[in-house]
Amino acid sequence: MTADDIKATISAHLPCDYITLEGDGRHWYAVIVSPEFEGKRAIQRHQRVYATLGDKMARDEVHALSMKTFTPAEWAAAQQG
Repeated sequence: MTADDIKATISAHLPCDYITLEGDGRHWYAVIVSPEFEGKRAIQRHQRVYATLGDKMARDEVHALSMKTFTPAEWAAAQQG
């Protein structure tokens, strides 16, 4: 899968205000901003993102995905300082 494929898959199943993805084709790093993360702990946010990928991780189409997840308010604060 390409970065565009993964971003499209995540965005199709999770409302994203911002998403960026970098990687080498097997190991990916994402920054994802979604209002759906409001009130959720980091592990719950990551599980939500993994759920958007369905069995793509089990089939090794996406080997590894590390991420930072933010609510829109958290992202705005991070951009200011």
